[in-house]
Amino acid sequence: MAAVIVSRRALLKGAAASLALSALPARAQQADPFTPFRYRAPDEALADLKRRLGAVRWPEAATEPGFAQGPSLKELQDFIRHWRDRYDWRKTESRLNAWPQFKTEIDGLGIHFMHVRSPHENALPIILTHGWPSTILLFQKVIEPLTNPTAHGGTAAEAFHVVVTSLPGFGFSDKPTEPGWNAERTARAWAELMRRLGYERYVAQGGDWGAFVTTALAQQKPRGLEAIHLNFAQTIPDKIPEKLEPDQKKAVEAYTKFQESGFAYGMLQATKPQLAGYLLADSPVAQAAWLYDIFDGGTGTTGRPENLIPIDDMLDEITLYWLTNSSASSARFYREQAAILKGRNNPGVVDLPVGVSVFPHDLPPARSWAPLVYPNLFYWNEVDRGGHFAQLEVPDLFVAELRNCFSKVR
Repeated sequence: MAAVIVSRRALLKGAAASLALSALPARAQQADPFTPFRYRAPDEALADLKRRLGAVRWPEAATEPGFAQGPSLKELQDFIRHWRDRYDWRKTESRLNAWPQFKTEIDGLGIHFMHVRSPHENALPIILTHGWPSTILLFQKVIEPLTNPTAHGGTAAEAFHVVVTSLPGFGFSDKPTEPGWNAERTARAWAELMRRLGYERYVAQGGDWGAFVTTALAQQKPRGLEAIHLNFAQTIPDKIPEKLEPDQKKAVEAYTKFQESGFAYGMLQATKPQLAGYLLADSPVAQAAWLYDIFDGGTGTTGRPENLIPIDDMLDEITLYWLTNSSASSARFYREQAAILKGRNNPGVVDLPVGVSVFPHDLPPARSWAPLVYPNLFYWNEVDRGGHFAQLEVPDLFVAELRNCFSKVR
């Protein structure tokens, strides 16, 4: 989960490749090469994972209850037991490979993305960007309702052509071998991707680091980008006044508390991402504990986040991090952004139209400050359920928010 510091190859072949490429607009097929992509984890990798999960050296229990010191021993042991004995990655893999996936090189880096075209001709193209500790699987429950709304309680007028990207160093995108892949550089790559896909008009959405990438994209104003939607809006000004309105006080206090008691992972990843890699790359239990703790904080629970996000949905994300060995490369995004933000409380003014959805168990933005950073704010809604991972926790509400927000710019 990203935070702003308040004070401070497997390829598709033959006919399958032709079918996947047919999902791309004709202009895109002719203009730039896209390599069809599928993933199948080696059998030996899954066997090794199960072996490691069965040979754990556990520490003693914490001296405080709940998640105050990190996941409780009993709850994490239950979580790991489910991963080892009941979770089936092959089901997730099959579901993932049912969507058209591709890789393309942009700015010297292989970028992985899903491109799911709507059956409705006048659908609005949208590019969705995840954050940390998420992957493209964050959006797995919302792709179908967005692309085929008539089968999911909506109308054809609410349809989207969906592009879901893997951030550099995350999942199936390549791992950068040089510094500089921050939100701004990633946003430029996203603009180029949408150009290659042939979209002359589109919108963008993001939460967590995806909100920073989407914000940067809007600040760069690439041709065709009409508006953005954020579910992790940043409205706190760099200079915080002494007298605060109630919503401002709530936002500042929430961020301050988060940094004092919940941002240890972020401080490590922003300063020593390679160390995070060493800590996590050799132990799936460490990887699981690291992310399970964030799922707990992002749902507002004090234990058992699986009561709000299905356990297999969390394990989908964790397993993809493990199989792609992405702990260090994903952590580096924190260091890259820390160098850009340098203690700023928001990523700067966005002149393009901006829509915002606020989920109650996420870090709250202040509506009264919003015009300072979003002068063209055209949509703001505070819903009654969900948190930082709303796409998995309350996918129905997340889809409704995108439909309602972008109905104003269609």
